[in-house]
Amino acid sequence: MKKRFIFSVAACTLSAASLYAGSFQLNLQGLRQTAMGGSGVAMPWDISTLFYNPAGLARLQGVQAYAGVFAVSPTVRYVPDNSGETYAETKQHLSTPFAVYVGAPLSKDSKWALGLGIYTPFGSSANWGKDWTGRFITQSIALQSIYFQPTVSYRINDRIALGAGFVYGTGSVKISKALPVQDINGNEGQAKLDGKANGIGFNAGVQIKASDKLQFGVSYRSGVRMKVNDGKATFTVPTALTSNFPNTIFDATLPLPGILTAGLAFKVSPRLTLQGDLVFAGWHSYDSLKFDFAQNTGSLADSREPRLYKNTLAVRIGGHYEISNAFAVMVGGAYDPTPSNSRYVSPDAVDADRISLSAGLSYAVMDKLSIMAAVNYTTTAGRKVRYEPANFSGEYQIKSLVPAIGISYKF
Repeated sequence: MKKRFIFSVAACTLSAASLYAGSFQLNLQGLRQTAMGGSGVAMPWDISTLFYNPAGLARLQGVQAYAGVFAVSPTVRYVPDNSGETYAETKQHLSTPFAVYVGAPLSKDSKWALGLGIYTPFGSSANWGKDWTGRFITQSIALQSIYFQPTVSYRINDRIALGAGFVYGTGSVKISKALPVQDINGNEGQAKLDGKANGIGFNAGVQIKASDKLQFGVSYRSGVRMKVNDGKATFTVPTALTSNFPNTIFDATLPLPGILTAGLAFKVSPRLTLQGDLVFAGWHSYDSLKFDFAQNTGSLADSREPRLYKNTLAVRIGGHYEISNAFAVMVGGAYDPTPSNSRYVSPDAVDADRISLSAGLSYAVMDKLSIMAAVNYTTTAGRKVRYEPANFSGEYQIKSLVPAIGISYKF
């Protein structure tokens, strides 16, 4: 049992990354797009198109800069199978993913454009408390990440544009959990993991302006293998057990999926635009997690844990209505099916089919400066699952309300 519990500690590091990067895709890289259900591949609304479809960069005029911040504080509820136990909820904690973009054509009439995006595709936290029933799997987790994306775009003609960006991702994770051992005072042991991860990938797309009313877009974000090298594993246990639980380092890798998105935008009237995206995520490659500890003992050995994720197809739709030349409102919704296998869902990586509703507004303070605000609400139905490595089961439900604010400036 000791060996299995330690494996679960390592699993938290990478399972949590999948929680916020894939199976719990925040999709919060642009205010307008967030307000429209996360759709945005076909229409280059502003410089945030660097993330959604880099081809759209060549459609923009002049130098543009953008900054947005999101307030993320999800709540996860756990109801055990055993009716004699009480439910548990994660404690509220605020995280602030952000996005910053800047870009411009090389010259006034140039078909080439360059840009840089800095954004946080995942990053949040969950704290179940020290004494809850699943404390031997996880107590708390905190994630941070930043992606850097230099981008180039080329407008072939008035109808077709291409774009691509190199992606470098870096991040950190902190995990804590209890161990099923006690000292002479009855205090349970503790395990903590602290690791940094990095990986590389790319983002590419094509944008087609079929007419003044109809536009199409296709983008592909490559898979990124986030690698944790020389992460620190620290254990607090009775002196007699220190040789079984040595402080050591570990390596691990999480294969984040490639994501293919196709979308269209249609201008119903001079003021109303509707758009929608289909998002395919190649999660099938995430079949297991492997961990390599520098120092092994009978209680701490290298492992391979199954995940058996499946590919998913999400739907995002939205609308944008210009009330006046300065003021616009947006609404949208999305359905994101879970890729996770119901036999391997742990409390550090809870997931279920998600339904999202969103809305937002933008106001042009002046010709060059716009202020934007958005709010996104995501919820799931209760999902009964198991985490077979720890023989832990129950029903989970997720709720998340995310407000956001941002600015866009044209030089």
